[in-house]
Amino acid sequence: MTGDPVSWAALAPFIALLGAVVNGLFGRRLREPWPGYLATAAVALGFVLSLLAFATFGRREVGVAVRLWDYLPVAGLDLALGFHLDQLSLLMMLMITGVGALIHLYSLGYMHGDDGYARYFSALNLFIAAMLVLVMADSYLLMFVGWEGVGVCSFLLIGFWYRQKRNPDAARKAYIVNRIGDTGFLLAMFLMYRTFGTLQIADIGAAASTFAFGAGALTGIGVLLMVAAAGKSAQLPLQVWLPDAMAGPTPVSALIHAATMVTAGVYLVARSAPLFAQSPDASAVVAWVGGLTALLAAIVALAQTDIKRILAYSTISQLGFMFVAVGVGAYWVGIFHVLTHASFKALLFLSAGSVIHALGGEQDVRRMGGLRRFMPTTAITALIGTLAIAGVPLLAGFFSKDAILLHTFASTLLAGYGAPLLYGVLLLSATLTALYMGRWYLVVFEGEPRLSVEARGRVHESPRVMTIPLVVLAAATVVVGYIGLPAFAFPNWIAPYLEPVTGTAPFAFPPLWIEWLLVGVAVLASLIGLAMSWWLYMVQRGVPVSRLGSGRLAAFARSGAGFDTLYRNAAVAPAEGTSAALAVLDRDVLDRGLAASVTTTGWLARGITLWQTGFVRDYALTMFVGMVAIVFVVLLAVVRS
Repeated sequence: MTGDPVSWAALAPFIALLGAVVNGLFGRRLREPWPGYLATAAVALGFVLSLLAFATFGRREVGVAVRLWDYLPVAGLDLALGFHLDQLSLLMMLMITGVGALIHLYSLGYMHGDDGYARYFSALNLFIAAMLVLVMADSYLLMFVGWEGVGVCSFLLIGFWYRQKRNPDAARKAYIVNRIGDTGFLLAMFLMYRTFGTLQIADIGAAASTFAFGAGALTGIGVLLMVAAAGKSAQLPLQVWLPDAMAGPTPVSALIHAATMVTAGVYLVARSAPLFAQSPDASAVVAWVGGLTALLAAIVALAQTDIKRILAYSTISQLGFMFVAVGVGAYWVGIFHVLTHASFKALLFLSAGSVIHALGGEQDVRRMGGLRRFMPTTAITALIGTLAIAGVPLLAGFFSKDAILLHTFASTLLAGYGAPLLYGVLLLSATLTALYMGRWYLVVFEGEPRLSVEARGRVHESPRVMTIPLVVLAAATVVVGYIGLPAFAFPNWIAPYLEPVTGTAPFAFPPLWIEWLLVGVAVLASLIGLAMSWWLYMVQRGVPVSRLGSGRLAAFARSGAGFDTLYRNAAVAPAEGTSAALAVLDRDVLDRGLAASVTTTGWLARGITLWQTGFVRDYALTMFVGMVAIVFVVLLAVVRS
């Protein structure tokens, strides 16, 4: 590091790592809540360093490099590791540490009295460290280290309550599905090094612009990176792990599976913007995967009844919007929606956690209702988050979602790839988003209480250590959207700020009156969805929905569009059958049919182990004896001849 305060931000991941190590080694010896205080302070300090770096960075055209150490310094291979702090990484660091600190603070109340209190905060700090490494890395190699790190931490936190079998099962499912995507990342790095001779992000970005537009190598790399992004960000067809990941504690869902880790795929594409801008085929794959995911996840969310699984499918859908943005070349818009989504989705998950905490673990929305009168702070903040994700004007989600729709409509990078149809898909998805999120809020907080007698006597507002983060996130949900006001009519801050990193893609924007008309269409879609939810669940009290509940479409949506069944029949069941056959072979053929041979082999093996002492002198003596024996045999053969 140097005297430049920007470089001091490089300490943030190491501070979080130190908090993880201290809690991991000594946390059980510390009395609650000291492990939580330590972990929260570590992330808060990282936020202060990130904020200082952001404030002093200014309008620089070139980022600040922080070299860490050399790795495999051999001839012709440069894999030096370091951090690169620029506009994009600093914004991501602010989001990770800012939202992360609030969720750590919230966890002090949510995890109170848990047997794994220190272990929880250790894993949460380790996750923050890995995520920071991912967004600060100056090479794809170091980014992959952070990429794998957040995957491991996700495994640890999803299966945190490991005594219930479904939790470690969900953790393994997430880990395995992510490994499929990680294979794409590895293959992309191999192809990058083969094509460019380096894994440095800046060097690859500079070299990509010298390739022919649509070059096959760039398309191959882009598609492989999208495979990696689909795994980490739960896009088709690798989205199946995220709903089950709700098995972890709710603050984990808010941090990892709403605000940070699942946006890593969007960050990967935005960081690789110079490469994707040269490959319309790869960009089209990114955009259409995102669009179809957004629509399918919105349909599935309509039929869910678990308060967290509704939000999980909502996350998958909103990630689809982000991928459409970066796919059409609006990289700043994708990152803008990452930031707004981090605010309102973390707010919604923590609101759900507050409800679960108050109801003693109840998660079925059909057993809730009328909670606004018991939990006013949670209800108000949840309403703000609901209206924001629905796209109601003047809230954060409206500005970023409207920008995605506008840039999809005006995209020239996807000219010939069905951009107008993709716009229609997103508009329908936005309408469904308002519908299912309106349902989520109304069924939980409005109407008549459907609580059990036991739950009704226990329900209460959450403590301040949990409601304060809700209020802060609600405030952020109101104001953060104003950094990205529509550029055709207002000053826009985030687009020119990110331009030195992501560049600009060409867009054919329509006349001003059409742009205002598109804004009106987006608002109308939001209002239609909210009005439908009000009519269905407040006026009709859900009667039309209950009539449709036995239909095929409802069953299709409840099953998550059948992907779990498909994968079980195509992959899991054949693997289990093969394993069972091998178990029979091992037990009945080897262990029983060849018992004598196994016994003989065992005696022989034990005899050989007498030679394997681990001492060099014994091996030297054996070699000497062997050489003497060979010489003796040779001499004996010579004498006889």
